[in-house]
Amino acid sequence: MKKMLLYSALVAFLVTGTTLGVFSWFQQNNRTVKIEHINGSPAQSVGWTVNEDGETVPLDFTKTAEKVINAVVHIKSTQTFSGRQESPNALRQLPDPFREFFGDPEGSPFFRFENPRGNGPEVRVGTGSGVIINEGGYIVTNNHVVADADDLEVTLHDNRTFKAAVIGTDPTTDLALLQIKAEGLPALPLVNSDEVKVGEWVLAVGNPMGLNSTVTAGIVSAKGRNINILREQFAVESFIQTDAAINPGNSGGALVNLEGGLVGINTAIASPTGAYAGYGFAVPANIVNKVVEDLLQYGVVQRGVLGVMIRSVDGSLAKEKGLDVTRGAYVDSLLENSAAAAAGLQPGDVVVEVEGKTIQSSPELQEMIARYRPGDKVSLKVDRKGKTKAFEVVLNNRQGSTALVEKPKQKDALAMLGAEFETLSSDAARKLDIEGGVKVTRLSSGKLRKYTDMREGFIITKADGLPVRNVDELAKALEGKSGGVMLEGIYEDVPGVRYYAFGMQ
Repeated sequence: MKKMLLYSALVAFLVTGTTLGVFSWFQQNNRTVKIEHINGSPAQSVGWTVNEDGETVPLDFTKTAEKVINAVVHIKSTQTFSGRQESPNALRQLPDPFREFFGDPEGSPFFRFENPRGNGPEVRVGTGSGVIINEGGYIVTNNHVVADADDLEVTLHDNRTFKAAVIGTDPTTDLALLQIKAEGLPALPLVNSDEVKVGEWVLAVGNPMGLNSTVTAGIVSAKGRNINILREQFAVESFIQTDAAINPGNSGGALVNLEGGLVGINTAIASPTGAYAGYGFAVPANIVNKVVEDLLQYGVVQRGVLGVMIRSVDGSLAKEKGLDVTRGAYVDSLLENSAAAAAGLQPGDVVVEVEGKTIQSSPELQEMIARYRPGDKVSLKVDRKGKTKAFEVVLNNRQGSTALVEKPKQKDALAMLGAEFETLSSDAARKLDIEGGVKVTRLSSGKLRKYTDMREGFIITKADGLPVRNVDELAKALEGKSGGVMLEGIYEDVPGVRYYAFGMQ
């Protein structure tokens, strides 16, 4: 009996030990993983900043992004070419930084060539950004985004699309004003860019690398930058520099402050590869405001001119010229019919102040004067051999008078055709047995290429039944036309008369 009890106890002990061992092994090799979910994020900001009242507040970009993103649009620019051999050349005529900012033409998704049927004209498609500045559909972008475009399509943040019309352009600042037929659109207010400070937080909003509605953050890195990107004689370059990431497709997009105000229009990048390398440049909002006002009121930008050749003062120039200042805009020489000369400025003067604003460099002087129109009176202070002198300058236009410039109607009519013309010589007219005509020497983007199959070399002899013997008569015949137009003429190498019809609307 005792033996059986002992045996039973031993078996129970072994069973219990085995059970505990198996249970322990199971726990070690089959652990339960618990994942905890927390509703909401305890981190509501990336840092802290100080507001205008000196209060420490969270640095938060979300509200700014929500406020501005609906007012930045995507722009698709389409240009038609007659042949593959011609289209890349049109792109290469752009300055290098613009080509990099707009994309590589060979295989790039941002600036590509299309010919889906394999025949007929080739199409170049570029993409960029724009900023709605008025609820009635006015949009600011870069001139190089829309230049020579046959068709412009605007896509809003809510994916609605519209065809856009060009109200006006200003190559000297690389700005353009478009309009779409829409009402009640979200718009960005323009800030006083003079008050923007280096080190201030800004957001860049646009459509880079085919990624629509992209927001990046950075600071204002510098002001008054001249990077020699514009090739116009009277170009104005006084860019706001930022390290907010911008890339091909951002061109024409918004640079905004944390209150959602438009600081500038993103225009270019400095990069050895064509992609973001830390340096972006925007046209200041004060220049944007002036250009938009002029295009709406006059149809052309009214640019006041001092009539001086200038360069920035630095330590080397100050030492070379024996100057008493190391900052400002040095007057190298005075141009013919110079407004500055008429007011009493002399070569060797250093402009140090315009309308109470200190001038640090020649780009800053260009920017300040670009805000005024011919006939405007501007107060200047200059350093002349260590003494400060004040002057009142009445600005001229580019022709040397104080009159406002009228929009050239005849040139606009011809520009719509997208061609270069020359008056046929009298000898050539006699050989062709015609009284005279206008020869189409080159076709680019415009109505002739888009709506007709006209070839270069066509000689226009009549426009809507009116004889055309020179370029002025052709411009006069087209002036004010808004409906259909019929051009009649001949080719030197093809017998018979040819007719081409298109609309001028």
